[in-house]
Amino acid sequence: MESIKHELIVSCQALEDEPLHSSFIMGRMALAAKQGGAKGIRANSVSDIKEIKQQVDLPIIAIIKRDYDDAEAFITPTIKEIDELMTVQPDIIAVDATNSTRPNGQSLEAFVKEIKQKYPDQLLMADCSTLEEMKQAAELGFDYIGTTLVGYTTQSKHLKIDANDFEMIQQSVKEIDRPIIAEGNIDTPEKVKRVLELGAYSVVVGSAITRPQLITEKFVEATK
Repeated sequence: MESIKHELIVSCQALEDEPLHSSFIMGRMALAAKQGGAKGIRANSVSDIKEIKQQVDLPIIAIIKRDYDDAEAFITPTIKEIDELMTVQPDIIAVDATNSTRPNGQSLEAFVKEIKQKYPDQLLMADCSTLEEMKQAAELGFDYIGTTLVGYTTQSKHLKIDANDFEMIQQSVKEIDRPIIAEGNIDTPEKVKRVLELGAYSVVVGSAITRPQLITEKFVEATK
């Protein structure tokens, strides 16, 4: 996975209620990202990943977003999603590694142990929302630690990834002995450059590149 070090990973995702929801489109989106110089792709669902793999040979961070009635965690929350993703042999699987509630009341520690017992060689990325969660994820043995959910959980609503010159990135790089993947609201080239300067291993950009409805909103807002 040295190929993604200090490089851009593009998140190619479109949920069912979004206009670009289509494995065909996500495959072409990944191809466009590769042509633009991206060195990795983050993708959601087995069908999208299959199509993306037909279009590009880049490393893939794989997830499945699935809601459970008894849980707040929704990014690859159970072994069922892990099993599904393993059918397409992703390079990295990302899971919700926050302190949010999990399906069937399972602890994150128990979930990680379950994954490692079944798939001991699979690389795992922790999608976190606070520095404390990032530290916990490192202790549990995650291979990569991400800031993916900063500001998106109850415990992190008051946080912003770019606050105080990316203070969380700076602290995590100093205090955590794992590659830190910067992700979440990194929506300008300047922010990408800055988090890499601060020591992030890689940086993931999604909506600012691959969600045209949100990009359009920013330009429309400028007309008002």
